[in-house]
Amino acid sequence: MRLALPEHFRARIGDRLPADAEVAWYAPGGLDRAASGAEALWLDYLPAPRVRPLVEAAAELRWLATGLAGVDGWPLDLIAERGIVLTNGSGLNAKPVAEFAVMGLLAMAKDLRALVHAQDRREFLARAPGNVELEGTRALVIGYGAIGREIGRRLKAFDVEVTGVRRRPDGEPGVIGPGDWRARLGEFDWIVLAAAATQETAGMIGRAELSAMKPSAVIVNIARGELIDQGALVEALTAERLGGAFLDVTDPEPSPPDDPIWTAPRTLLTSHCAGRAQTHTADRNARFFLDNLERWRAGRPLANLVDLRLGY
Repeated sequence: MRLALPEHFRARIGDRLPADAEVAWYAPGGLDRAASGAEALWLDYLPAPRVRPLVEAAAELRWLATGLAGVDGWPLDLIAERGIVLTNGSGLNAKPVAEFAVMGLLAMAKDLRALVHAQDRREFLARAPGNVELEGTRALVIGYGAIGREIGRRLKAFDVEVTGVRRRPDGEPGVIGPGDWRARLGEFDWIVLAAAATQETAGMIGRAELSAMKPSAVIVNIARGELIDQGALVEALTAERLGGAFLDVTDPEPSPPDDPIWTAPRTLLTSHCAGRAQTHTADRNARFFLDNLERWRAGRPLANLVDLRLGY
């Protein structure tokens, strides 16, 4: 059993691997050499364009693992053609991302940006710039998977009424299907995007959807920037047809300095930090890989199998 594993995980899992494992521990510069003879390859935060040539060169590869939740841009066609099993890190950073999303709602509700600017000016404000209370508001969480559910659970603790959107709602209370949310956009104070980036979700929030929202509604995007028509979003914010936007992600990413999204009114950008603002994800990632490795050796189904047709 030949494994190619990230060097920076050696201290976490090196002494817990099977005795018969032949391991090539790779640092970034040695990835191609380590992957070339591997049966199982663990990729940790690799730019999507690098994956295709890596898979093409790894003739013996049978299992490709990553701690990333999103595999958009990966060569899923090639992976399927080669019969390679792909597993992702869905759920591993669900808690820190959910915390970040809730921080976004609170920051927009209390206008944290205005408070920080007041501190920069050394101005003691006479009144609060943001006075929205979360209690009694309604949130639509599009993408009610591992991350979406953690967001929903936290928002419910603030007495927010949460409606989740799933591909297959299965009659679950408070969960609707992908064909139902657009007609109900005007009901919600918060639109939280936690869906995977696929051909179906690209541009899912465009001019029509923005126009259907409350003028006071706030968009929170901790998923992928391409889920939103960013030009249409800037227009809606500038025309005061939307209450605000908390964007951890943008399209393109990173946005160039002259992109109008940087200066759009009532907008807070956080540089795709949601998944990186964490303490324990690396440990969860290590435990998850070891568990899946045990499953793989035993011939049992792996956890977090990516549906190569759907892309997540």
